[in-house]
Amino acid sequence: MRFGLFCSAQANSNDLGPETGQGFRDYLDFNVEAEALGYHASFLVEHHFTGWNQVSATLTLLTCLAMRTTTLRVGSAVMVLPWHNPVLLAEQAATLDLVSGGRLDFGIGKGYRHNEFVGFGIPQEEAEARFEESVEVMTRSFTSRTRFSHHGRFWQFEDIVVEPPPAQQPHPPFWVAAASAVSIRKAAARGFNLILDQYASPDAIGERIALYRAEREAHGHGFDPMQVVVARQVYVAKDQSDKDAALARQAKHTRRTVDVSRAPDGKGGSHVLAYADNAGTTEAHALYGTPDEICENLAAVNKAGAEYVALTLSGGAEQLRRFAQEIMPAFSAVREPAS
Repeated sequence: MRFGLFCSAQANSNDLGPETGQGFRDYLDFNVEAEALGYHASFLVEHHFTGWNQVSATLTLLTCLAMRTTTLRVGSAVMVLPWHNPVLLAEQAATLDLVSGGRLDFGIGKGYRHNEFVGFGIPQEEAEARFEESVEVMTRSFTSRTRFSHHGRFWQFEDIVVEPPPAQQPHPPFWVAAASAVSIRKAAARGFNLILDQYASPDAIGERIALYRAEREAHGHGFDPMQVVVARQVYVAKDQSDKDAALARQAKHTRRTVDVSRAPDGKGGSHVLAYADNAGTTEAHALYGTPDEICENLAAVNKAGAEYVALTLSGGAEQLRRFAQEIMPAFSAVREPAS
């Protein structure tokens, strides 16, 4: 198996306020160590208006990380397209891809938090249409080396050539989060890579990977297990008491996310809302426990078809090291790359 990270940086640290930026520097140090420990990639969220200093300038911070690493792939998970000028975003992503030596995994999405759409003054019901138009513009921006114009519902561009070109050809891989059969089929048909959520059971993960693979192959794209990353929350516990306390902390953290995601009418919002109404459901498939317990649960995810897992680690660098030293070796068999 291959292991990456799913990160959510904050400007503040435990001891210093956001005006110091210490949390961002800690994030960079954390990921530099992750590269040395053998982690494959690090994905970073984009969020706004949270009140807890969550990262908002995602590509800027990933560019800083690219400058301090050499092999770690840097990924967005995800850039929310309805909030961005697609040409400016394509230019920024291509620049990051160049300076990183072709290490960008470009995760994109429609957004889900009600408070963010309200903050930007963008109707959430426009998210799908804005996303589709942005993908069209960015794909053309990445791949066209001649001038073009675009006259769409939301964006107008006249006689532009978008520079610079990205390092990866035809462009950095698009990654999208999907859970429903409809969204998985659409991602596969378009050749997008797939991010599967951290709350689904191994059985559900297996069904989604099988559907994605069948749909990719039906559209002539081929399939590589590394085109699917499964997110999992992880905590390597000392004992049952330590595990229980960590799960309680995680449940409180998830509730905070739910609170900013849910619309006032209770409709729409994050995929987490599908799990959040039943106590303990958002923690049911978290990889929390002793190394042996985690290995057993991780083996079930692997048996379901997942070969690439992105970890949300609770507990900082100590957890990063413990997972690398006590769990990764059990899943370190060399895998031949797909043709």
